[in-house]
Amino acid sequence: MKLLIIKLLLLSCLFADAFNGYTLFSPVSNGPGGQNNFSYLIDNDENIINQWVHESAPGSFPYLLPDSTILYPGKASNPSMLVAASGGRILQYDWDGEILWDFNWSDENHLQHHDIEPLPNGNILLISNERISYDEAVSLGRVDIEGEIWPDMIVEIQPTGLNTGNIVWEWHVWDHLIQDTDSEKPNYGAISEHPERIDINQISIAGSHGNGPYNGDWLHANAVHYNAQYDQVILSCRRSSEFYVIDHSTTTEEASSSSGGQYNKGGDILYRWGNPQNYGRGSENDQQITHQHGVNWVPQGYPGEGNILIFNNGSGESSVLEIVLPYLENGDYMISENDAFEPTEPSWTYSGNGNSFFSDMQSGVFRLPNGNTLITVADDAHIFEVNQEGEIEWDFQSGGGNIARAKKYGIDYLNQLVLGDVNNDQVVNVQDIIILVNIIIGEIDPVDFADLNNDEIINVLDILLIVNIIVSE
Repeated sequence: MKLLIIKLLLLSCLFADAFNGYTLFSPVSNGPGGQNNFSYLIDNDENIINQWVHESAPGSFPYLLPDSTILYPGKASNPSMLVAASGGRILQYDWDGEILWDFNWSDENHLQHHDIEPLPNGNILLISNERISYDEAVSLGRVDIEGEIWPDMIVEIQPTGLNTGNIVWEWHVWDHLIQDTDSEKPNYGAISEHPERIDINQISIAGSHGNGPYNGDWLHANAVHYNAQYDQVILSCRRSSEFYVIDHSTTTEEASSSSGGQYNKGGDILYRWGNPQNYGRGSENDQQITHQHGVNWVPQGYPGEGNILIFNNGSGESSVLEIVLPYLENGDYMISENDAFEPTEPSWTYSGNGNSFFSDMQSGVFRLPNGNTLITVADDAHIFEVNQEGEIEWDFQSGGGNIARAKKYGIDYLNQLVLGDVNNDQVVNVQDIIILVNIIIGEIDPVDFADLNNDEIINVLDILLIVNIIVSE
């Protein structure tokens, strides 16, 4: 027991400059029992604070909510569209693993994939493909197409029951297109004059020209994030090597148009960055990112607030970028006539400080309240935290498989569950340790939250978790 406590204290000193919090992730790996469908919440010393077991494999990664529940995007059975990181099933679990919500977004013409985003109002944003026929695509000026096309859309769902939800808002890429190949089509125009629209002919469709099976995948969105300060949504798209910011204050009708909302631009693109040749204001030499994932705003109150963080997957070597956005006073974005959106280069870049890393799939990056940055290299199942000088402050390596992304939460994040507070007096101290010892030796019966790591055994590991919480305060 003494040796274990000494080891715990040494680890706490080793990671003294790491953000003191709990990291949530869902590994994708095949163990002796088959697919590992677990989500884990661990502390800085890799102790398991809680774990959830799932019926379906992860589509990407889960989110922890302040009420101690988690939102988990999983894979639906028999989806009609086969794309990377396909999902179709979103579940909400309580702390003990009971399912509170089990919602499917998978049918003949739609499939949720990759990321979801919990909103402050309790609703959930999701990314979805939608099936568009060959004839409709051609009618809007798409050339170089062999079959149907699956553009992305964003849907906001309001949970209403165990298996139900209302669609309260939606936005479609398909409503904001431009092309310069056929003047007889309604969306014809000069692409360089319309950075607020997406060229329907940019990027080949997956499987075109015999490059694998044709499946309709086009822009391949992979991350969605919400900015409550400006009521905006960001959407990252792998195959265009670009991300887009849109107005969330619109109605669904306004979101399908070019007017309405607080910026009076409807659902047109407010800002985009990464590959200006997509809108005719640059060349391949101006491309800043390649196949990026995990794009999100730095939250208010954090160092770098309002900036954008990007995991740039790249080709052979990955990096993390931070960019300062050209905000106007009202939260809209400045762009000069004939120029690309600024900035011309990142304000901060991390590429390993001599120890390069690379992941072709998924991966992500999040700023932490103390200014450190949490990075997930999916292919390596590697999560680590770096400071602004690029020094590693915390490092976790999972045992095989991959981890799409991970998020880290402060130890005071959960507002309805004080971890380690076995006697429920809102304080974690030696009294909680004494109660656990008495439970272990059989002097008193088990109480709620005594099994801190939720492994169905109350033992010395639970005591160590309380010790870690106490010494970390």
